[in-house]
Amino acid sequence: MSPHPHSVSRIEIATWILTGLALVCVLKLHLLPALLGGLLVYELVRGLAPFIRSRPSEAELAKVIVIALIAVLVVTALTGLIFGLLAFFRSEAGNLSSLLKWLAQILDDSRGRLPEWALPYVPDTADELGNAVSGWLRKNAGALQGLGQNVVRAIVHILIGMVIGGLLSLREAKSNIVHRPLAAALGERAERLSTSFRRVVFAQFRIATINTFFTGLYLGVALPLVSVELPLIKTMLLVTFVAGLLPVLGNLISNTVIVIVSLSHSVVIAASSLVYLMVIHKLEYFLNARIIGSRIQARAWELLIAMLVMEAAFGLVGLIAAPIYYAYLKNELAARELV
Repeated sequence: MSPHPHSVSRIEIATWILTGLALVCVLKLHLLPALLGGLLVYELVRGLAPFIRSRPSEAELAKVIVIALIAVLVVTALTGLIFGLLAFFRSEAGNLSSLLKWLAQILDDSRGRLPEWALPYVPDTADELGNAVSGWLRKNAGALQGLGQNVVRAIVHILIGMVIGGLLSLREAKSNIVHRPLAAALGERAERLSTSFRRVVFAQFRIATINTFFTGLYLGVALPLVSVELPLIKTMLLVTFVAGLLPVLGNLISNTVIVIVSLSHSVVIAASSLVYLMVIHKLEYFLNARIIGSRIQARAWELLIAMLVMEAAFGLVGLIAAPIYYAYLKNELAARELV
């Protein structure tokens, strides 16, 4: 007779506690980039080599060689992408410092064209905006340390995590491995975390791609049709895509940049950009609910509450990790038929 789905063994309880402690330590020790890098490589290799698991009769060595080659290609491609993005953001076209100065200068030059009710919300000078940004960075220095303040450290963590993910993917070539109870239960927790990561991150990637596509149509097609050529279009599209990988917060970041750059042309164009982006994102809320909500059985308000709590507890890293952690929690509860 099979055990009741609500019954829980002491080993499972122990592995839940160990997994919870490990996930908290990941945030406290600023290891989230390594975790995300490892999970990304692991899931990509599994997705690119599904035929390996469907051929148990093949020699194990041959499977290991094939998966190892795929893992090397995935790690190499992702490493090239990371350094490509860094090169772009350090170039003249994508330099973030230049972008911030440009946005500050736009606000400074546009004060005379803004309606009076909007003036209290706009910094008096470009220096004031710069001081505000600097103050925010100082205030959140602890949260940013593991994700960007020390860029070299974050990149090293990502690369190490990707290598670990590639090594773990080699397990796909091994069949008929017998684990003892504790190891088997921990493996089940890790598998559910990996599944939750795949559902959230790959869905968010699709959403960011769709968002960038529609933003590109507006900036690169619609505005030029009415003889409006905005600067920094490539940078804005890249910011839109990268920021779009962050649920909710990403849209706020990219929309703010686009509206301010639109203000460099006129208040009318800035207003039209704001209206267009609001309409697009309203439509995307339904898309988000369909793509992410259907994959992790979570509604938008659930994700927002999880993000709010995680941000309050762990800062920016908690905000980024919240959708994945919450998806994992729901996965575990669903497996026990508790939700």
